[in-house]
Amino acid sequence: MKIRELNLRELNLSVSPSAAAIEGSSPTRREARCRRLARAFTIAVAVAVLPARFAMADDDDKNQQILPFPTLVETTVPGNGDVNPYGVAFVPHSFPAGGLLQPGDLLVSNFNNNQNIQGTGTTIIKVAPNGQTSLFFQGTAPLGLSTGLAVLKAGFVLVANCPTTGGATPMAEQGSLLLIDRNGNLVNTITSAVVQGPWDFTVQDEGTKVKVFVSNVLTGTVSRLDLSLNGGVFTVSSAAVIASGYIHRPDPATFEVGPTGLAYDVRHDILYVASTGDNEVFAVKNAGKENDSDGKGRLIYADQLHLHGALAMVLAPNGHLLVSNSDGINPDPNQPSEIVEFTVEGEFIGELSVDPAEGGAFGLNIVKFTDDVVRLAAVDDNANNITIWKLNTANLTDPAP
Repeated sequence: MKIRELNLRELNLSVSPSAAAIEGSSPTRREARCRRLARAFTIAVAVAVLPARFAMADDDDKNQQILPFPTLVETTVPGNGDVNPYGVAFVPHSFPAGGLLQPGDLLVSNFNNNQNIQGTGTTIIKVAPNGQTSLFFQGTAPLGLSTGLAVLKAGFVLVANCPTTGGATPMAEQGSLLLIDRNGNLVNTITSAVVQGPWDFTVQDEGTKVKVFVSNVLTGTVSRLDLSLNGGVFTVSSAAVIASGYIHRPDPATFEVGPTGLAYDVRHDILYVASTGDNEVFAVKNAGKENDSDGKGRLIYADQLHLHGALAMVLAPNGHLLVSNSDGINPDPNQPSEIVEFTVEGEFIGELSVDPAEGGAFGLNIVKFTDDVVRLAAVDDNANNITIWKLNTANLTDPAP
């Protein structure tokens, strides 16, 4: 809960012996004592008063749970032993019935095989709302299922494939996007000249038409693919590079460094880009319409204190951005495996560590579950698991005056 300090007028304290004593004191002492009372009163409000006020503000809120929901921590390792979970995607309420997926399920893609070789993972696991895990998809090598993962309204799953050459020093290859049906069957492999090492993506899903924004680790670019549903299969109707110039290179510790997390604000047609090598976040305007690159976009967040290799990123329901950190750039052992929350204006809000050691944070997602509940999920690469939080937001903002 974000608690603001009440000002003196808001307190509206009635006259009492203590209040009378304040009135009789000097202005400086009176103001100091009022401030102390305000702080004490704010704490009491946080504990007791605010939840009741919020409950009365909306009939739907009066039965909302204020206690924390149970947190799920589930393994992401399937039967074949794949490890290194990357992509995270929730199944939406509108997803068609009749397959392996149900609304509320969670999908996680694995990037490494059972030998922990980068870019050789072939599986997507499903985590049901009760925590039960099962295999949703197992592809045929060579594959390397990376961070880009989305469940589409039309009944498909889209996943980024950034395979490698394997061996002791694997190198990333061009890759593709895999289209999988609701029963876990591969139905199409989407390739394009503007897809070069798809490290992550985000989508604007309109049902029969989908915009896919792809971060390319081999070229340091961001591209947009416009997909259309034809004959029961999505195909590319147009493609363009819309941003470029991000630092990109192979890396012995993190495999590849380049643009990663993407978050799209459809209302303002702005694509937010987390560039790991730059350790900065940029805003690309007119991303849904632009067919040419004008560079990296506008820098919105550069924070050497809190950013340690900006990685996967999502736009939260409150309008803030959440970005994981690789710890491969600007590392700080006192801030390991952090997810950082900040505003689109570049103001730091908070951070959350998913592992006590560095290198655990990567894929994450957050969705609005009901009007008052959101679900947040984040992988831990070190432990090969995923944590799923369910948060009640009904009481998290100040009521209208």
